[in-house]
Amino acid sequence: MTQITLVLPFALPPPEIARDLVRALQAPALSALISRTSSWSSLAFDPSARALPHELWLARALGLPTDGMLPFAAAAMRGYGLDPLDGTWFIVNPAHIEIARSHLLMNDMRHLQLSDSHSRILFDAAKPYFDEAGKTLLYADAHTWFMRADDWASLDTASPDCATGLNLTDWLPAGDAAFAYRKLQNDVQMAWYEHPANVEREASGLAAINSFWPWGAASARDIPPQPPALATIDAPAWLSALARRSATSFTQFIEAAREAPLLYCGSVSEAAIASDWSGWLMQMQRLEAELFAPLLAALAEGNAGQVRLVLSRRDAQAEFTTTRMAQRKFWCSHSLNRLLP
Repeated sequence: MTQITLVLPFALPPPEIARDLVRALQAPALSALISRTSSWSSLAFDPSARALPHELWLARALGLPTDGMLPFAAAAMRGYGLDPLDGTWFIVNPAHIEIARSHLLMNDMRHLQLSDSHSRILFDAAKPYFDEAGKTLLYADAHTWFMRADDWASLDTASPDCATGLNLTDWLPAGDAAFAYRKLQNDVQMAWYEHPANVEREASGLAAINSFWPWGAASARDIPPQPPALATIDAPAWLSALARRSATSFTQFIEAAREAPLLYCGSVSEAAIASDWSGWLMQMQRLEAELFAPLLAALAEGNAGQVRLVLSRRDAQAEFTTTRMAQRKFWCSHSLNRLLP
């Protein structure tokens, strides 16, 4: 029988408003899944770490070497059909950075609405500067490029979701190669400033692409020989490239568990990162109807032998494992209290 693991980043509410959100959330299926368990655990994380709890969990689950870092680049390249060959590669995400009153902010990349045509034009405009700096730049999709930078292997980077919406000064790439990175970034920013593609974007009400974000450094030796089968929904493009199935509906997503029992659902990430807690509640209610209830039914009907939920927020992670037998613990009342800090 199928053993299903569901990873849900940002599904744990923040401590300061957790009680209010849990009180407002009507989720009996989720209550059953997290209260009638065979095991559960909770871990605290450093909120200043340059990798989020679910990202580190995924890296380990996919068989990638981790030491507080996220070596996703080479495996993601393979997912796109690109060969990392030798050397150190980074994921490069086109980005929009804005100047707030006292600091820099990077917009959530989910909001960029970057078309393939505009991305390719900006890629072509930036590539000569990467070439001049001795960095190979490859195109994968509108939101995902790859850069070979062997001499930047020690560059200390953060994942985009770590840095989004926060004071960017605290999250910029650091280390011996940081100055070289900033020089290349400045050259590219000047090439993109008032570029026709950006002028067209701004005329359409879209943010200009005015920077790039490197992270996820890895080499070919970091690629696992047999990564676990993964299915995704509402996931970043680079992660979907690693997946066996990338679903566009929750029906497809649940069906994918038959061949890819490791499931990643990023549906609540955007609202949580934006501190849009009414939007977070709406997404969680949607997951209750379209994901949690079907998973609970799969346990009851014997179509799933075990369901494990991996829920997280920026500074914590909780795991809940339940089985058909555990769901018979009638003395354990259904409750969402385990979502509370």
